[in-house]
Amino acid sequence: MSNMFCFQCEQTAGCTGCTGKAGVCGKQAATANLQDELTGALIGLARAVSGEEPTASTNRVMLEGMFTTITNVNFDDEAVRRQIQAVHREKNALVPGCGCCSSHCSRTDDYDMKQLWEDNEDIRSLKSLILFGMRGMAAYAFHALMLGYTDEEVNRFFYKGLFAIGEDWGMDELLPLVMETGTVNLKCMELLDKANTETYGTPVPTTVPLTIEKGPFIVVSGHDLHDLYLLLEQTKGKGVNIYTHGEMLPAHAYPKLKAYPQLKGNFGTAWQNQQKEFQNIPAPVLFTTNCLMPVKESYRDRVFTTEVVEYPEMVHIDDKKDFTPVIEKALELGGYENDHPMTGINGGTQVTTGFGHGTVLSVADKVVEAVKSGAIKHFFLVGGCDGAKPGRNYYTEFVQKAPKDSVILTLACGKYRFNDLDLGEIGGLPRLMDMGQCNDAYSAIRVAVALAEAFQCGVNELPLTMVLSWYEQKAVCILLTLLSLGIKNIYLGPTLPAFISPNILNYLVENFQISPISTPEEDLKKILSK
Repeated sequence: MSNMFCFQCEQTAGCTGCTGKAGVCGKQAATANLQDELTGALIGLARAVSGEEPTASTNRVMLEGMFTTITNVNFDDEAVRRQIQAVHREKNALVPGCGCCSSHCSRTDDYDMKQLWEDNEDIRSLKSLILFGMRGMAAYAFHALMLGYTDEEVNRFFYKGLFAIGEDWGMDELLPLVMETGTVNLKCMELLDKANTETYGTPVPTTVPLTIEKGPFIVVSGHDLHDLYLLLEQTKGKGVNIYTHGEMLPAHAYPKLKAYPQLKGNFGTAWQNQQKEFQNIPAPVLFTTNCLMPVKESYRDRVFTTEVVEYPEMVHIDDKKDFTPVIEKALELGGYENDHPMTGINGGTQVTTGFGHGTVLSVADKVVEAVKSGAIKHFFLVGGCDGAKPGRNYYTEFVQKAPKDSVILTLACGKYRFNDLDLGEIGGLPRLMDMGQCNDAYSAIRVAVALAEAFQCGVNELPLTMVLSWYEQKAVCILLTLLSLGIKNIYLGPTLPAFISPNILNYLVENFQISPISTPEEDLKKILSK
């Protein structure tokens, strides 16, 4: 078995890249190489599309293929091979016989990803920003598609970006495409926000218990609200309770979802703790998206996957979405005999979510008045991905040490570091506001723009600082969105991406003043002294 090369996530080996027989995430070299082959096939599809009109089927195959390659999504070699075959079928449908015609011109050939990994480090860095950003964006576009929402500009960009990765382009051509990735991702997040709110209602502040009630239950992890909705429909009257996990927590704030009485609370904390928290769990776990970790023996008989998430020997729920096997496993296992108290990282017994742009902007007058009166002196957006690497306690300490006249906005699973803390209120507003999943960075942007308009200034002139944690590719596309909007002075950690070369890092520092995190005390002093 040949070695792998992968440096797309924050925990990559030695902060340089996973190059052996397996990655730090648990992905085997064979799987990593197949995912490279899948990416190369998608570039071949993009080459074919450059002269043709993609169909709805082509677009879905593109999204599924890109989504499959995100960290902690798919560990199943056969599943990746099926994706490669699906891409080739779509390409052949667009340009029948092109790859084997008598005057072969290589116009639609698959791309060999080794060419990218062995390229000049600055070109590799820019192409990696585009590729990894598009992978994250594909997940958002896929979730919207599952609710019947799509956007042709977003779809077209995937082909444009992938085509560019296969070309011999220089920095002058690639830099604008990096920024365009962020611009298109904003449109994609707006699309998903519309899909979620028009389908399930505008999120409202909701307190979510962390205690698991006695009796049969199912834990649902991931981001896909549509899968959760279908499971809630299929468990009506079955005596099975549903608990969210990880990035599914914000589902409790959507009126149409919270109306189901069997949606009870949240199980556990962030994704990287699942191997400990799921140990001998008396219930099944359904993974709808990342982040799936290698499954331990103590719960391997109760893990189910769906959509593009797959793991060898795990039961996969196909597109028919019949969750009967999951429900039957819940009834068989029976759940806890008594109520099972759980706590957050800091010992809290409940968390609150639902402070999306609809809620925050509905009280914008109170927020503006609190700023004008001096009650609120600073806003911090502290959020992003959580992860296992040491140093992420920085975010807990930062929130704890932030001045009491500041408001903490948060989103994504990074919030589990501190979302069970009681930070009190300012002027009737909670100091800690969970805006939702990682894609709800759109809400944070909407709020920031609205505040800038209210104070007649630019976003960079607001008393607002973004302190972000990153782990995988969705964080990349969100960062690119912020940069495309011209937002500066972002603090990023716990480490800087391995795929950003020194020259590209210097460019980001000089043009956007991105800073790596240091210590909470030093960073707060630096921020508040401005």
